[in-house]
Amino acid sequence: MTVAVFDIDGVVADVRHRLHYLESRPKDWGGFFGAASDDPPLAEGVTLAADLAQQHDLVWLTGRPGWLRTVTTHWLAEHGLPVGELFMRGSGDRRPARLYKLGVLRRLANREIAAFIDDDAEVIDAAKQAGYPAALADWVPRTPVLSEAQDRLGRT
Repeated sequence: MTVAVFDIDGVVADVRHRLHYLESRPKDWGGFFGAASDDPPLAEGVTLAADLAQQHDLVWLTGRPGWLRTVTTHWLAEHGLPVGELFMRGSGDRRPARLYKLGVLRRLANREIAAFIDDDAEVIDAAKQAGYPAALADWVPRTPVLSEAQDRLGRT
């Protein structure tokens, strides 16, 4: 069966309530990730995930660190999102989001990827250049602090 690959933060989970942790110096990564269980769902992303899950297996591809696996799986279940394989960053993986996520997409090469949904334009551009059917989740405005965390710091 084909797969639809979804990011979590900014696609189905609204992280805006916890961005203030990244605006401090030094950044409060513990506070930022610790508040992940309180993310409100994003209706646009939840609906799209449910729709695509009717035709494809779902794969979750997030830049969240692996130690948030239990929190993340509980959050997905709590908000009625489809069950699917979950890829998360390994300990110490600080590659920019576009490199990390493109690496995971390549690992899925034995399956046909029908769609890849992410909120990071750099990730989407890299995926499209690599030949993947990618679409930008643009229902939440991107902030510079989140872009820095994903694209420069490789933390989410």
